Amino acid sequence: MSSFSPQALRRWQRFKSIKRGYYSAIAISILIVLSLLAELWINNRALMVKYEGAYYFPTYGDILPGETFDLDYKWETNYRALKRQFKSEPNSENWVLMPLIPFSPNENDFIEGEYPPYEPSLASGHYLGTDMSGRDIFARIIYGFRIAIVFSIFLLSVTYIIGIAVGAAMGYFGGAFDLFFQRIIEILSNVPILYIIMIVASIITPNFWTLALLLAGFSWMGMTWYMRTETYRENAREYVQAARALGAGHSRIMFLHILPNSISILVTFFPFSVVGGITALTSLDYLGFGLPPPTPSWGELLQQGTTNLEFQWIWASAVGALSVVLTLVTFVGEAIREAFDPKKYTFYE
Repeated sequence: MSSFSPQALRRWQRFKSIKRGYYSAIAISILIVLSLLAELWINNRALMVKYEGAYYFPTYGDILPGETFDLDYKWETNYRALKRQFKSEPNSENWVLMPLIPFSPNENDFIEGEYPPYEPSLASGHYLGTDMSGRDIFARIIYGFRIAIVFSIFLLSVTYIIGIAVGAAMGYFGGAFDLFFQRIIEILSNVPILYIIMIVASIITPNFWTLALLLAGFSWMGMTWYMRTETYRENAREYVQAARALGAGHSRIMFLHILPNSISILVTFFPFSVVGGITALTSLDYLGFGLPPPTPSWGELLQQGTTNLEFQWIWASAVGALSVVLTLVTFVGEAIREAFDPKKYTFYE
């Protein structure tokens, strides 16, 4: 027998029946997995090197200096050059296995006699070209997506934890507690978060955690209102009154009765909150108040593209990636909202 309730199974079946959202969920899941494993297919370090019978794994192992392979590199080995050298040696048993895209997102790949940016080219390995600093755009798109999705999920988690906790308490206890937090939310809602970030950025260099915590500190209020309304409504229902009459404590009523019946409507906001997190980070990076360079960023690519419109591949790559990801996540959100729509089910189903 399935461990899921009949209602959960009906929602899952309803979600799967909405093909656009279902396949978008699969696509976005694949993109997330690929981005988390980006070092295995987008990297300037070799996956494996065989040299004089010994095997090396630079991607997740030690950084190997050039002297390891008798090459004149002061710092880390240039594995692309090493691969060409091994191929040019007759009857050599040495070889290098490089990732599909042999460039790192922060690597400046300059061509002698030419100035970046370089146009997309299969021969060069820069399939989407390079930016103004000679960095591979494909690598920066994928690594930038990983940072953006982790940022948005972290922001969503903190926002939901604070918003659900405060909103549930406001709706359950009411009275002076409710009025106090209403005033707090009204004050925080009128604080211009962009100005706060600008002030912080003028004092310190913002990083991932600084931006995430700043945004989370001013993003939980909207979720609080939804949770307060749901808790207030559920708290007045007969099953809660019956539990209270039977002697159930506040924690039991809250966690076993009210929250399970209130949380379903909040699930529909998950994908749209992810969209909000991605666009917030991209906007801050575009304005120059986001992650410090040379962190891979879609907003920074958009800024380069809009400043240098003649290099169409820069802004087209960033706009295309942003449009595809936001469209997929939006389709997933629409499907989840449809699947959790209470009008689709009745008490007797």
